[in-house]
Amino acid sequence: MRGKVPTCAAFDKLNIRLHIIKMQVTLLKSKLLRAEVTDRALHYEGSLAIDSALMKQIGLIPYEKILVANIANGERLETYAIEAPKGSHTISLNGAAAHKGQVGDLLVIMSFAQFEEAEARSWKPKVLVLGDGNKTVTRADNVLVAEDVFVDTSL
Repeated sequence: MRGKVPTCAAFDKLNIRLHIIKMQVTLLKSKLLRAEVTDRALHYEGSLAIDSALMKQIGLIPYEKILVANIANGERLETYAIEAPKGSHTISLNGAAAHKGQVGDLLVIMSFAQFEEAEARSWKPKVLVLGDGNKTVTRADNVLVAEDVFVDTSL
């Protein structure tokens, strides 16, 4: 092997790998702050059900991995998001997650994404602050988005 020059195929493969692998950082993609638990379903398969209108507003897709922090008791859990009916204001702890909170507890629901360093420097997450049983929605910059109505982002 000593003194041998790699074949073109081996060199091309190495060269491709060097171009594909770039450093990435994991950043907050979206967050629902002060989401109120409206339901618990212990004997459900598992997950966190979130009003589909809220999911759409922050760019959260069904089955996306999320980190949930319970403001009331400090518990944290990883699960995935599923859609609850649009306009229902539902935030439901399901399956084993139901042990991590009570109806009325306030949650922080976060999703994350990986970005290349250059893109990461200008990234801004989508953050909504909920209130009044998930009926008022305010952007993180304190602009009231809706009151008992959800913004239709399909237009």
